[in-house]
Amino acid sequence: MKQTLVTKLNIRKAADVLKSVDRRTPLIKSFYLSAMTGGEVFLKPENLQLTGSFKFRGAYNKIASLTDEEKAKGVIACSAGNHAQGVALSAKLQGIKAIIVMPKTAPQAKVDATRSYGAEVVLVGDTFDECKEECMRMVEETGMTFLHPYDDVMVISGQGTIGIEILEDLYDVDTVIVPVGGGGLIAGVSVALKTFNPNITIIGVQSDNIHGMKASFDAKKLTKHFTAPTIADGCAVALPGTMTFEIVEELVDVMVTVSEDQIELGMKNLLQRSKLLVEGSGALTVAAIHSGKIDEYINNKKVVAILSGGNVDLERVSHICDYYTKRDI
Repeated sequence: MKQTLVTKLNIRKAADVLKSVDRRTPLIKSFYLSAMTGGEVFLKPENLQLTGSFKFRGAYNKIASLTDEEKAKGVIACSAGNHAQGVALSAKLQGIKAIIVMPKTAPQAKVDATRSYGAEVVLVGDTFDECKEECMRMVEETGMTFLHPYDDVMVISGQGTIGIEILEDLYDVDTVIVPVGGGGLIAGVSVALKTFNPNITIIGVQSDNIHGMKASFDAKKLTKHFTAPTIADGCAVALPGTMTFEIVEELVDVMVTVSEDQIELGMKNLLQRSKLLVEGSGALTVAAIHSGKIDEYINNKKVVAILSGGNVDLERVSHICDYYTKRDI
């Protein structure tokens, strides 16, 4: 494996930083998915993590790495969801001021949750690009430290602690399936797993509608992809990070996409069969299992499907439940 800025040592250090604050999520065997696939399938429910998402890990590790001078100036981020909440709680726990720039169109529940963790929320524009533009202007004006949601060594290392936990609970895992947006999660997990056993198969999953990392993976260069919005809004990244793409290109074995219907079916089955409330992004991995596209990596294998988060509006959950109740599926 060629040299990368993110190393197993970085991830081990992140695990030490996080061990007294984060929530170690368990591996839960899914008898339903195991019986369906002929493999031994385990779920890694990061929807049970603090703030309801894996994003807390990377945000906390990044803030902990700042100098005293940087901490005194505070941190700033732009996000419409999970990164916002992860940064807000991490800053609160470390006694640091945080400003989160969010679009005016962000769900009120996510705005309220971010504020509840102690961050100042600034609502700007209707799109993420408008938020980022205002966020970078504020960085220049205030000197606050910008926290990138995925393309950062310390953020990626924090997310990689999930890989360490998987190995501690299931050292002989064969296949790990990971939701992908900008690539911070799969990059960190890949480094953790592949430096332990390069034969572990790592599969990334995105939606058919938005899959910048899959397009880049296929083209072997950074490539933008967006055709329509997706229910996997936490992974709706049209162009992945430069650092994360380099790691994915080297270490990830397979990238697949799934339909909106398959994602909704994954959400429904996780709620019904596993009693886990998971957002669209978190259900990408189960959707991939249902799709049949990765059967060869599951049958007679020990498999872990990472559920990246559970911050979903109840109205959307109600819609999915109503839809499948009427279809009697």
